[in-house]
Amino acid sequence: MSKNKEKLVVLIGPTAVGKTKLSIELAKKLNAEIVSGDSMQIYKEMDIGTAKITEEEMDGVRHHLIDIVDPTDSYSVADFQSDVRRIIKEIYARGKLPMIVGGTGLYIQSVIYDYQFTDNASNPVVRAELENRLESEGVDTLYEELKKIDSESASRIHPNNTRRVIRALEIYQTTGKKMSDYLESQEKELLYDVSLIGLTMDREILYDRINQRVDLMMDSGLLNEVEKLYHKGIRDVQSIQAIGYKELYQYFDGFIPLHKAIEELKQNSRRYAKRQLTWFRNKMDVQWFDVTNKSFNQTLDEILKYIAGKL
Repeated sequence: MSKNKEKLVVLIGPTAVGKTKLSIELAKKLNAEIVSGDSMQIYKEMDIGTAKITEEEMDGVRHHLIDIVDPTDSYSVADFQSDVRRIIKEIYARGKLPMIVGGTGLYIQSVIYDYQFTDNASNPVVRAELENRLESEGVDTLYEELKKIDSESASRIHPNNTRRVIRALEIYQTTGKKMSDYLESQEKELLYDVSLIGLTMDREILYDRINQRVDLMMDSGLLNEVEKLYHKGIRDVQSIQAIGYKELYQYFDGFIPLHKAIEELKQNSRRYAKRQLTWFRNKMDVQWFDVTNKSFNQTLDEILKYIAGKL
């Protein structure tokens, strides 16, 4: 690792691969504090469906960016970038090592690389026209337009987050580049001295673990957790687009039976794991550790040796 940049450990991998347990043991060995790199664990009242770590599982290791906003709040990748960079400085000030753990690729990427969320691609005239269209035509029309020109950005933006829908369209109309391409084209300079570690395993075994995790979530009270949010009237917001919530909302709305909602939850979770792996492999320089046929302690030792060689 470079001596000029702050050191940072990042542990990534698909859902259900085993990041949580391993991160705790790594944090203990490395005198680290953990920053959640998950775009949904920021929400209060959404514990089971986001596989949020419990106080007992933390085992004394300090965690950050968990339970920080209400389910009705919006929270962007720019918010995450700003918060995490501030927290990293605070962790360093306490003499600890910061470690980001999670599976939301763009969020983590925005922190470790010099991504600029600025007004460089802004045009007040274009924005005003889009705001007028929002008022006269409604957000659905603008969102459908965004899906056609930049499906990747649209998949990350809830249609009711009108500010971000307009921003993505403004970038495209101003520069001719999609928001996703605009970010991708920026210089990929690492801001930190990063040990970027990824966990992977045999795809079929991972999918089986995901199915089992969903069953465990249901046994642990996921239906009740989602029902409380549903009866509070929380809907059409960013948080409820999370896997595990949107499927069960369909059940509570009477569109599908419960068994169908659970099957969709499992299928969407498996698809998400596949997308996570594709993202990490294509867009980040990861040192992968296959945990398929290894004991927990073997994996832990291998990763600690790798980090020791970089710290």
